[in-house]
Amino acid sequence: MATTLLRKTALTAAGIAATAGGIAGPAIAAQATPAERAAQVVTSDRTHGERELGVRYEAQPNFYFCGPAAARNALSVQGKNIDVHAMAEEMGTTEDGTNSINDITPVLNKETGKDVYKSTEIPVDKAGEKVEKLRADVVRTVDDGRAVVANIAGTATDTDGNTHSFEGGHYISVVGYRDGGKVVTIADSANPDQASYRMDVDALAHWIASRGYSS
Repeated sequence: MATTLLRKTALTAAGIAATAGGIAGPAIAAQATPAERAAQVVTSDRTHGERELGVRYEAQPNFYFCGPAAARNALSVQGKNIDVHAMAEEMGTTEDGTNSINDITPVLNKETGKDVYKSTEIPVDKAGEKVEKLRADVVRTVDDGRAVVANIAGTATDTDGNTHSFEGGHYISVVGYRDGGKVVTIADSANPDQASYRMDVDALAHWIASRGYSS
C-alpha cells in the first residue's frame, strides 16, 4: 500500500466483486432505475448530534470512474448535477483511476468556491491520531451543507457488520453523521445495491490511511 497521496487509484473489477454488505441508508432513496437514486429530505437533529444530507446518487459507469462519481455524488447534495464524464476529464482520470485526492479538491472548489475544500492526508502510521480531526472535519463540512470525498484502500467493516473491500483503492463520499460524528454515513458509487452504509469514524480514518480526503 502506498504511503503518499500520489498512488494512482482505480476500483478494479475484483474490488467491485469483493465489496459486501451495506444497504441504502437514510441519505439515499430508490428511484426508477437502480443506477440513480434521489435524496430524501435533509434531516438534522443537533440535540443528538445528527445530520444527513440528501444525495442524488449515481453509480459509477465503469471500474475506474470512482473518483469522478464520488465527487459528483458529493456535489449533488448542493443541488448540482454535473456530468461524471466532464468531471473525469477535469481530474485527468484514466483507466488507471484518478491519481489522488489532490486531483479531486480543485474540481470541488471550481463548483463550490475558491478554497472551500482542502485536502488532508492521513499517513498510514498516524491514523489513530487523525481520528478526531477527521470527525471534526466531517461535522464541519456536513453542517456547512457539503459532503466529504475520501480516497480509501483496503477493507473496512460498517456498523451492520458488513465488510467493504477495495484493495486497489476507491473513492467515496461522506454525506452525514450521527453521535456527534462518531458514526458517519457513506455514499458509495461502486454498487447501487450497496449505495449507502454507516461506519465508525475510527474505521474510516484507518480506511483512508496512506491516502487522504477533501473537506
